Amino acid sequence: MTEPEPGDTRLQQVVDGIVRIAAGDLSTRIRTSPRRDDVDAVITGINLLAEELNSVYQEFEDRVETRTRELEAAHRQMQRMAMSDALTGTANRTALMHELAVALLAADGGDKRPAVLMIDLDEFKDINDSFGHQTGDQVLVEVARRIRWAVRRGDTVARLGGDEFAVLLPETGLTTAMSVAARIQEALGECIRVEEIDVWPHASIGVHAALPGESAEDIMVRADTAMYSAKDSGRSQSKAFEPVMLYSRQLRRDMAAELREGVGRSELFLDYQPVVELATGRMTGVEALVRWRHPERGLIMPDDFIPIAEETGIILDMGRWVLRAALEQLARWEDELVLDEDFKVRVNLSAMELQRLDLIDHVRQTLAETRIAPSRLVIEITESAFVSGGDVEMYSLKSLNALGVGIEIDDFGTGYSSISYLRRLPVHTVKVDRSLIRDISADPGQRRFVDAVHGLIQAAGMEAVFEGIETLDQAADLLVLGCRNGQGYYFSRPLTGQQVAAIITAGTTLPLVDSAIAAGE
Repeated sequence: MTEPEPGDTRLQQVVDGIVRIAAGDLSTRIRTSPRRDDVDAVITGINLLAEELNSVYQEFEDRVETRTRELEAAHRQMQRMAMSDALTGTANRTALMHELAVALLAADGGDKRPAVLMIDLDEFKDINDSFGHQTGDQVLVEVARRIRWAVRRGDTVARLGGDEFAVLLPETGLTTAMSVAARIQEALGECIRVEEIDVWPHASIGVHAALPGESAEDIMVRADTAMYSAKDSGRSQSKAFEPVMLYSRQLRRDMAAELREGVGRSELFLDYQPVVELATGRMTGVEALVRWRHPERGLIMPDDFIPIAEETGIILDMGRWVLRAALEQLARWEDELVLDEDFKVRVNLSAMELQRLDLIDHVRQTLAETRIAPSRLVIEITESAFVSGGDVEMYSLKSLNALGVGIEIDDFGTGYSSISYLRRLPVHTVKVDRSLIRDISADPGQRRFVDAVHGLIQAAGMEAVFEGIETLDQAADLLVLGCRNGQGYYFSRPLTGQQVAAIITAGTTLPLVDSAIAAGE
């Protein structure tokens, strides 16, 4: 290696350059001399290394910048996902509560405060049960689109879950909020066409315009309370919150708590409404009807507590109590009386009970413990529960049938199902809803319609029971049409177990249709 001459400063330049490169200044370059000796060769090597390091560093920075942008985009996407509903593209509950908090902060001390609309679709479960969840989802997407169309620019539309939506209206008043609710009702009033299926959406809307001092949670609770009040008033109703509604809601909560305790304290009891052979007046069975004798409020009828039981899940414990109580009563009748071979006890089963995986074991065990033959029991299930199409429901129906228990569809004619669908299920009997026979004697067209419905039921291999028979004329018309069985106040109001036993013991029949006609009644 050539020795540098005295006074040659290049080595010091090399040292200084290496120090700068080591400190991160990759743009550093050391000048070479015209000598092109070994020192210049080292300098050239150092410059090439610095250039390579600088290139690698720039590439690394570019990658870091690209990855940072990707992470920021992913973060924004996650934020959008966290703040939006995946199905409808609207905001979700988290986003709504955030926007409501912002609106309250902006309105602090001012006159214009936010309002919230709570929107719940009426009977949406029937759409899912009848047409499937895919159709239901398509309906929800269209409902969301119509709500967005009906609200104002700047309003926030959110889906809170299921078939429940909400709208936040910043800086508004009750009058404007009610006007928006009316526009939403109008938008939802038109038919939704989904794959050749016509769906008519209806909604209950609760409205609350915020008052000074109310928190976001307070506003949501009050709008929700108003929505439930609207739902209790019927379909397609909108109601503004009133303080008395909170009292009603509290009463409902209290009743739910008292009902739960009442099931355990034996406050429930059963009445039995006879099912009658129209031609003879012979009682072919009874339907078990649950009643609640409240220690302070007295007798409470099912219409007042069954909806609460279904909303709170108490219906599961209540349903099991009813089944055991009815079978225990039937066991006492069998021990004390001579029952006809076709005498059956009908017990209502809720859709929630039908979804329990342990239902069949419970029914089998209760039948065994009460020593009742499965053929004596008929399970009544509402039409909407029958057509849900879920695997658990289908398993329960088929297993009950295999057990030897009769299955009867209740309230037929009030829902969406068809005979062609029901005939594929293990259904033995169809109980035709009272609404179909109400005008049978006064309207020839309705009489022909009932006759056609009865013919379809028979053609599908099922028996029909007509409920709600209140007059001789209704009973006579049904008998002429060839209908065999019915129940209603014309024959008997619900009876106690002792009263049923007295009728069976005496061998008496309930009002005979043929005899009444012959007597000119």
